[in-house]
Amino acid sequence: MTTARLSTPSSVLEDEHRELVDAFESFVSRELVPLAAELPETTDSPPADLRAYVRLRSAGLGFYAGDHPAELGGSGMPFTAVVLLHQAAGRSGCPLAPYALAGSDGPSPLLRHGTEEQIERYLEPLVRGEAVRCLALTEPHAGSDAFRLTTRAVRDGDGWVLNGRKTFVSNADRADFAILVAAVADQGPTAFVAGMDTPGLRIGQRYDGMSGEPLFELVLDEVKLPADAVIGGEKGIGAALGTGMDSLSRGRLVVAAQCDGIAEYALRLGVEFARERRAFGERIAAYQHIQEHLVSSRAEVEAAKLLTLACARLVDAGTEAPENAALAKLTSSETAMRVVDRVLRVHGATGWVRGHPLEFLYRYIRMMTIIEGTSEIQKVIVARAMGLG
Repeated sequence: MTTARLSTPSSVLEDEHRELVDAFESFVSRELVPLAAELPETTDSPPADLRAYVRLRSAGLGFYAGDHPAELGGSGMPFTAVVLLHQAAGRSGCPLAPYALAGSDGPSPLLRHGTEEQIERYLEPLVRGEAVRCLALTEPHAGSDAFRLTTRAVRDGDGWVLNGRKTFVSNADRADFAILVAAVADQGPTAFVAGMDTPGLRIGQRYDGMSGEPLFELVLDEVKLPADAVIGGEKGIGAALGTGMDSLSRGRLVVAAQCDGIAEYALRLGVEFARERRAFGERIAAYQHIQEHLVSSRAEVEAAKLLTLACARLVDAGTEAPENAALAKLTSSETAMRVVDRVLRVHGATGWVRGHPLEFLYRYIRMMTIIEGTSEIQKVIVARAMGLG
């Protein structure tokens, strides 16, 4: 699955972790590609048991949730290395590779702010790949504006009672527990953790999107939770959005990295096809309009990668500015969407056929401009940082 790499400006920022990335790419080509070859061509989402196997295997090798410290079961790798692994997963073209790295079902930075008991009970199994969680934040009338939550948490003796509805929740059908964000009167959004078997917590409507990964509604009907369900204990009341800012910024950089990798993969497909496909007696790579699609794509991919890697290095240096992550996520997701579109144009009907990787990517990449905040929200964040609102 690994291919010869072009000499690129981003290689300067990649070389420090080249050995780690090579080891991950070897794992993908040696173990995951053969497994993926057994899946039906039209499978958009691998079965849960296969994803669980990949997650556990990757955790055993030290790749999954590798940025968490060794005492929690991770590898203690810098965030830049995590970003490079996500780029490599997308670049591989293997549909199982993304599941070898922590995503929306894995450890949440919110739990890093948890009590000692919460870290041991919830975070450590996630880092080891033994558990799955979901995050219930978005509501029917509160998506990007998380300060307008209608899900409420009210004190009930020593505990809490939660009521409300959450929507577009990933992994709810296979999660062991949920992180629930609810408003506490006069104190603000608060994060709770609850097992999926908690009475009153149930899955409602299922939403099937363009790229095969279902989302779910969660209904909270008189959900009773103990006092220690608040992530971070008493000091965590009203602090969900504040403690979640590092989660949002890092999550956006991970999405940017995934987009960078997908764009690289799509570009490779385009170059290979253009070199082989013949029309009017010539390989289509000789035609300037094909070159325009591919050269423009390469320039934009390289610029997006450089921005993502620079922002990741700033995180490792202690600078986690939200506008940096917003810039990277905006640039990489929009770039990947343009690149996939151009490469589909290069392929024509060949890439449109169900079962071709580009057909799936064309549907999948649109989602990346929405998750972790839409492109429009990223622009709002950057505009405010520029003093424009």
